[in-house]
Amino acid sequence: MISQPIRSTLRAGQIAATALALCAAFSLTPVLAQGAPTGQAQTSPETTHIGEVLRGFNRGHSIAQGSISPDGKRLAWIQETNEGEEIRVATLAGLMQGGQAGSQRVTAAAKPDEQCKEGQIAWAPDSGSLAFFSDCAKPEQADLYLTRLDGSPARRLTELKGYVDAPAFSPDGTRVAFLYVDGATRPAGALAAMKPPAGVIGEEGVEIERVALARIDAPKPEAAEWATPANLHVYEFDWRPDSRGLAYIAADPPGENNWWVAKLYTQELNGAPKAILAPADVDGLQIAVPRWSPDGKVIAFIGGLMSDQGSTGGDVWVIPSSPTETEGGQLQDLTVNTATSPAWVEWDGNDHIFVHELVNGYSQFARIGFEREPAVNERHASETNETVEYDSAVFSLPATVGDGRLEMSLSATTDHKLFAFTASSFDHPPEIYLARMNRETADSLSALTQLTHINDGVTPAWGKSVSLLWKSGKFNVQGWLMLPKDYDPAKKHPLIVLVHGGPAAAAMSHWGDHSLSAAAFSALGYFVLQPNPRGSFGQGEEFTQANRKDFGYGDLSDILAGVDAVLAKYPVDPNRVGLTGWSYGGFMTMFAVTQTQRFKAAVAGAGISNWQSYYGENSIDQWMTPYFGATVYDDPAVYAKSSAINFIRAAHTPTLVLVGDRDGECPAPQSYEFWHALRDRHVPAQLVVYPNEGHGFEDPAHRRDVMERAAVWFARYMPPAP
Repeated sequence: MISQPIRSTLRAGQIAATALALCAAFSLTPVLAQGAPTGQAQTSPETTHIGEVLRGFNRGHSIAQGSISPDGKRLAWIQETNEGEEIRVATLAGLMQGGQAGSQRVTAAAKPDEQCKEGQIAWAPDSGSLAFFSDCAKPEQADLYLTRLDGSPARRLTELKGYVDAPAFSPDGTRVAFLYVDGATRPAGALAAMKPPAGVIGEEGVEIERVALARIDAPKPEAAEWATPANLHVYEFDWRPDSRGLAYIAADPPGENNWWVAKLYTQELNGAPKAILAPADVDGLQIAVPRWSPDGKVIAFIGGLMSDQGSTGGDVWVIPSSPTETEGGQLQDLTVNTATSPAWVEWDGNDHIFVHELVNGYSQFARIGFEREPAVNERHASETNETVEYDSAVFSLPATVGDGRLEMSLSATTDHKLFAFTASSFDHPPEIYLARMNRETADSLSALTQLTHINDGVTPAWGKSVSLLWKSGKFNVQGWLMLPKDYDPAKKHPLIVLVHGGPAAAAMSHWGDHSLSAAAFSALGYFVLQPNPRGSFGQGEEFTQANRKDFGYGDLSDILAGVDAVLAKYPVDPNRVGLTGWSYGGFMTMFAVTQTQRFKAAVAGAGISNWQSYYGENSIDQWMTPYFGATVYDDPAVYAKSSAINFIRAAHTPTLVLVGDRDGECPAPQSYEFWHALRDRHVPAQLVVYPNEGHGFEDPAHRRDVMERAAVWFARYMPPAP
């Protein structure tokens, strides 16, 4: 269950670089002043002020993806414009000389002023062409196009009807593989609004994502050629180095529910899939980011306790690519016992791997080496990390970093001397940067080479931020504290605690925000604490797994210890402390108000109030067994002890409850049940259900309304300092 994302039309699974869409939405007329889609709201001086502050949030433009050509000579990126998003290409030399104005638009449009929905770029191995998706031929239907970047029109390669994602050239450059749901009615995954239930549930209308292929030399647009079977839902894939096969993560349909039990497969093109690894082989942990070694003998991947597809963290593992392979050893955990959470990997030769990982709220990029020694009678070849060697980090940044494909993925040249990516922080709007190998470790964005200047002159509309560390039990916990915009140390200020979703995720320093916005609360005069309690990424697998069978207890103690740490250092009024969060953060909000009276107001977004009833309501129940240790039918007590509804008599905190009516991850009945119980107990409460929304809201008006309602709620019960 992740915190609420903002999704692009063509790239539903990526959220890293699109948070500014909300900031742009804030520039519109406040919904509360007009009457929200879900009901009429009254205007007041309070709501007028909030609307004025949020309208000032239109700060800068987002960058959805950045990709360096394999030869290191050009950069392609996708940037937000007033009309939507567009693809740009420029020479690296020109960009390094400040020549962004010399970039050229890449499009399938026939006319210069024609606007299409375009995105998801992929360089050919020879750097001579660029593939991308566009709906120029058929509005609202993306097809694959190829441009030679020589002034000739982009050529359409496919004739599709469905959802597309993740294009990738074969190593020999003859084909492009991509994820495709034929006849899709919605994006793949559990975040989008679920289809209204009808027919035989779980058997009719199941939509399956497969790997499809498109030929580069096709004389005219062709239907996609299937590379994977119809009985497997594929989540991620990687080309075999010889272009004759694939590795992929897949499970039986339905796809939105089974990622947590997905297996690692290899398959020859036109052959049968072979499952070479299952979650049971790695202690029931999830599998993500499979990557072939250059010699094709080994596959690296991330294995860890992950609560959401796409929110990746764990350890770096390697496994022989063939069950009969003896050279290269057995299944190995290369980063066991390290206090980090790797999220993305890429090979550098056959004996080194680049790792991008979370470390105490920072983005760290480093290289590790290991020896391919077979483990005798052991599943792990590195129980004490004797076979892994960390090189010095390329960078360690208090920022959110990624190229827009997967979580924390980076774009690299063939020789791995240059890495390009978008980065942003609380203080710096998104731009594309370049990192070089064999340089001193970069510890700030200013230590990197900035390639774009899309947001020059854009400054934050919110206060400064600091990284905090505090002690809670045996753990050292990290979190981010954002100060009020007009911070006055002589005044007592209110504090809002914003808990991230997941729980396997992390609060990071980044520009802008989602619907429940720390930056917006700061601009309105609040301190905002974004803790990374146990269960979060950033301190290794022991820390991530520390809330198993313990939802709401150890993690709440970490959060309360963080509140104490803030009170000890900053002028915060202890009688004006509020709590909010979305998804798992929504659960924590619901549960916390039944466990403590420290919070004077709460806003619970897409939360879970009753784990027992939730198990039978949601579309993703497979994620729960690794955390609770059993199904609800086998061990109802472990679910009951973390259910807020069982402690509702202790709840007295005024609570606003928000949810989408077609949320498959945290269904609306969970919010209704909590609101109904509060109302029955005569606790001030309000429930807002947003029509046609899933777990991640799509409608900008709804996202804006969420923030405005939350701001009004907190202002009513714990107003900012005058």
